[in-house]
Amino acid sequence: MIWKQIPLSLVRALGFFGLLLAGVALFAVVTGPVVLAALGLGRLIDLLLIAHRGPGGGGDVSRDMLATVAGLICCRFVLPVALLAIRRLAMLTRRLMERWCGVPIASAYRPRPVGPGRLGYQRRMSWLLGDPGTWRDLLWLVVNATAGLVLLLLPAVLTGLGVVVFLQPLLSDRPHVMFAIGLAFVAAGLGTAPLLLRGYADLARLVLAPSEEAKLELRVRHLAQTRRETLDTGAAELRRIERDLHDGAQARLVAMGLTLDAAGRLIDTDPAAARALLIEARDASARALAELRDLVRGIHPPVLADRGLADAVRALALDSPLRARVTGSLDGRPPAPVESAAYFAVSELLANVAKHAGANGAEVDLRHSSGSLRISVSDDGDGGADPSRGTGLAGVGRRLAAFDGVLVVSSPAGGPTLVTMEVPCALS
Repeated sequence: MIWKQIPLSLVRALGFFGLLLAGVALFAVVTGPVVLAALGLGRLIDLLLIAHRGPGGGGDVSRDMLATVAGLICCRFVLPVALLAIRRLAMLTRRLMERWCGVPIASAYRPRPVGPGRLGYQRRMSWLLGDPGTWRDLLWLVVNATAGLVLLLLPAVLTGLGVVVFLQPLLSDRPHVMFAIGLAFVAAGLGTAPLLLRGYADLARLVLAPSEEAKLELRVRHLAQTRRETLDTGAAELRRIERDLHDGAQARLVAMGLTLDAAGRLIDTDPAAARALLIEARDASARALAELRDLVRGIHPPVLADRGLADAVRALALDSPLRARVTGSLDGRPPAPVESAAYFAVSELLANVAKHAGANGAEVDLRHSSGSLRISVSDDGDGGADPSRGTGLAGVGRRLAAFDGVLVVSSPAGGPTLVTMEVPCALS
C-alpha cells in the first residue's frame, strides 16, 4: 500500500513546494518595504547627526530620502494587500493539509471590523497586525522556508543522489558496492516520502494551529454572535405571533362578541335575524379556532411533539406540492430545541425547493452518527442557490448556529442542489 502512495506523495510535496515559493515571495514583499523604509530613515538620521563633519561626510541624501519615501509608499499601499494574500495562502495550506495529508488545522482569525464603507489604512493595519493569526502565518513562512524545505526536498535529494550513484559503477572498480549504495539511497528517498510529508503536515499544524487562548476567544465570539442572533430571531418571532393574534384570532373574537351582542338585542324582537347572527358567530368562532391551531402549529407542531422529528418530516414531505421522499431513520429523539430547529429548517428548505428551485422532486435524508444529527435535503432543480442572496438559507444557518450547527450548500448552476445540516446532539 505504501508503494502506491509514493508517487502521490512526491506530487503533493511538489505542490507544497510551489506554495513554499509563493510564501517566500510574499514574505519578501512584506518585509522589503519595511526594511527599505527603516534603512533609508536610519541613514537620513545618521546623515543629520554627522553633517557637521563637512563636505563629503554626509553621503547621498537624495538617494536615502528616495529609499525612505519608496518604502513608506509600499508600506501604505502594498503591505495590507500582501498580508491578506499571506492569510489566503495560509488558508489554502490548511485545506490542502486536510485534503492531502488527513491533518485538519483549525483557523482562528479575528473578524473584519464592521463599519460603513471601506476600512481606512489605520483600521485595516490595526486589524491585521493585532490579530495573532497574522503572526502565526508569518512565522509559518519562516519555518516553511527552513525546516519545511528540508522535509519536502529530502526525499527528492536522496532519490537524485541514488540515481547519481547508480551511474558510478561505470567508473568504479567496485560496481556492486556502488550499485547497492545507490539502491539504498533511492529506496530511502522513495520510502520516506510519505512519512516526511506527514511530518511536514504535523509541522504545519504545530505552527498554524491557534493556541488555546485563541480558540477560547473564537469560541466566546461565536457564542456572543449566535446569542445575539438567537435573541433577535426570538424577538422577531414574538412580534410575528403578536401580529398574527392581533390581526387574526383576536379580530375575529372581537367581531364575534359584537355579533353575539347584536343577536342578544334581536332575540326577542326578531328571532330569525338573531339566529342568522348566531350562525355567523359560530362560523367566526370556527375560523378563529382554525387560525389559533395554525398559529400553534407554527410555534410547535403537534405531530412533532407526539411523533418525533422523523415522522414530522415525513408529514412535511406529504404536504409538499413536490414529490418529496424521506430516507433514513433516527433511533431516538434529539433534545426538544434541536428537534424544533431541525423541523423548521427542513420546512424552510422544502418551501425553498417548491418556490425557487424549479424542481420536480426532493429527497430528505435523516441520520445520526458520531454524536451529530445530520439532515440532507436535495432536489433536481436548476441550482444556483446562494445563502447570501436570501431565499431563507441564511436564516436556516442562523437557526442552526444557536446549537453549534453548520449549514453547507452545494448548488452549482444547472443543479442539483444539496443542502446538508449537521447539529451536534445526543438522542434520547
